[in-house]
Amino acid sequence: MGLMTGKRGVIFGVANNKSIAWGIAQQLHAEGAELAFTFLNEALEKRVRPLAESLDSNIILPCDVQNEDEMVAVFSELEKQWGKIDFVVHAIAFANREDLKRPFSQTSRDGFRLALDVSAYSLVSMTRCALPILQEGGSIITMTYLGSVRTIPAYNVMGVAKAALESSVRYLAAELGEQGIRVNALSAGPIKTLAAAGIADFKKKLSVAEERAPLKRLVNQEDVGKAALYLLSDLSSGVTGEVHYVDGGFSIAAG
Repeated sequence: MGLMTGKRGVIFGVANNKSIAWGIAQQLHAEGAELAFTFLNEALEKRVRPLAESLDSNIILPCDVQNEDEMVAVFSELEKQWGKIDFVVHAIAFANREDLKRPFSQTSRDGFRLALDVSAYSLVSMTRCALPILQEGGSIITMTYLGSVRTIPAYNVMGVAKAALESSVRYLAAELGEQGIRVNALSAGPIKTLAAAGIADFKKKLSVAEERAPLKRLVNQEDVGKAALYLLSDLSSGVTGEVHYVDGGFSIAAG
C-alpha cells in the first residue's frame, strides 16, 4: 500500500523525460496512483505516450489549454472512465522567446496576453473544468518559480505570469476550501528542462544557484516529485493556498 493507492488524477505538462511533470508522475506512480496524461500536439504525443504507457496509463488525451472545448473534453473523458478524480497537476507555462530576450518594457501586448493566458489563466479554467469530478479532499498543484517575487534576469514577462499564477492559487484555495479541496504551488529551483531552454544564460543561472544554495547542490525532478507527492497526498490535508519552495534553499540565499 502506497500513499496514493486508490487515488486517480491527471497530469498536464509532461513534454519529455526531463520534465518536472514527469518527475512528479514517477513519484505518484511509485506510491500507487493511477494517472492520466495530456499532450499539446502530435509532436509531443510521440514523446508523452510512451512515457505514460510505461506507468501503465491508458488515458492519454490531447489538450491545448487555450482551447476550452479541449479542456472540457479531457475531464468529460475522465468522468466517463473513472467517475471521480483525486488530484490535478498543472505544470504548464509559455512565453514567446523574443519577449524573454527583450527588456521587460519592450514586452509586446500579444506576448503579455499569451504568457498570462497559458501560464496563469489556464489554472483557473482547468480548475473550473475539474471541479464537477474532483473528490472532496482533492488536491490541485501548479508549478511556479522565484521570478514571481524577485527580478530574475531574462525571466521578464514569465515572472509576471508566475506572480499572477501564485495569486490565483490563493484565490482558488480560499474559494474551494469549503469543499475540502486544496490548491498549492511548488516553486522549483532552476532545472534543465525543455522550457528552460528558452531562458538566456540558463547555464549561468544553474551555476549561481548551486553556489548559493545552502544545500550546495541543484534540485532535480525527483526532489520536486517528492514535494508534489506530499501536497497531493493526505499528508498535506491541512495545507492550502501556499507556495512551497523546492530549490536547495536558493530562495533563502538569494534573499
